[in-house]
This record gives sequence, C-alpha cells and structure tokens, in this order.
Amino acid sequence: MLLFAVAIAAAGLAGTGIVWHTTLQREKEAELLFIGNQYRAAIASYYARTPGNLRRYPGALEELLKDPRSPSTVRHLRKLYRDPITNTTDWGLIAAPGGGIMGVYSKSEAAPFKRADFDPPNRVFEDRANALKDKMTYKEWQFAHVAPFVAAQPGRVVVPQRPRTGPAR
Repeated sequence: MLLFAVAIAAAGLAGTGIVWHTTLQREKEAELLFIGNQYRAAIASYYARTPGNLRRYPGALEELLKDPRSPSTVRHLRKLYRDPITNTTDWGLIAAPGGGIMGVYSKSEAAPFKRADFDPPNRVFEDRANALKDKMTYKEWQFAHVAPFVAAQPGRVVVPQRPRTGPAR
C-alpha cells in the first residue's frame, strides 16, 4: 500500500515538473521577444539619428548604450540584455550590408513552443515556423532593423540585400 502511494506521488510530481518546465520556457520566450524588440528599436533609433545624410548601423552593441557620434549623452538602450534562453550576453549578430550590426538573434538550437500569434513586428516568425516545421530553432527568431531604402549615391537608390547571419564586420 505504501509503495502504491509513493508511486502515485511520484507520477504527480513528474506531471507537475513537466508543467513547470513548459511554463518556464514560455516565460523565457516572452522575455526573448521583448528583449529582441528592444534591440531592434534601439538599432532603428541609432540608424535614424545618424548625423548627415548617410545612415549607418552601430559597429558594436555597446554603441547603443552611449552613442559616440553625439557630443551629448544619447542612449538608445539602457543596458545590454542577457539572452534569456542561453542566459548569456553572447548574442548572434546580423551584419548589415554596408557594415555594422542591423540585428540580433539567440544562438540557442532549442525548438520554441511558440509558433503562431506573434505581434506585428515578429509575424515573420510564423512564416519561418510554417516553412521549417520541426526544424525551427530560436536562431530563426531574428530581430533586425531593415532600412526601407539605402541611398548609395545622390539620385540612385539601392534596396538593401537580405540580412545574413554571422559575425558583424
């Protein structure tokens, strides 16, 4: 009888552990979406506030903390956030076509639970989830600011290339 009671208690604890793990993972996903959008907005702010006509992306994430181009203190981001999935500050960087960093992504190879119902700036993740099916990882959640048009020379407009993943130059 005692063994039967212990077996039932163990099964209940195992079920509770699975639910707890799923809940924790979903909270981490929500945090990743928030932080990724913060980086995207900070990069967009940095890009938009470039002095002169030639826009550029930051060369390092640290430039978002204190913009070196301005004599006064301009902060596009309050702090460098940790990746909640890997629990490190080692983000994957998306290199901009003309140099600099145009976005970040988690380096985690784990599969996300969330695959639908993303907010508007992240709806592209739904398309990737549908295309990749079971191969979707957090690496696919790329938070990039893509400028609509980049002027290469006066009078000539060049559409930016698709962002490539990998280390920024």
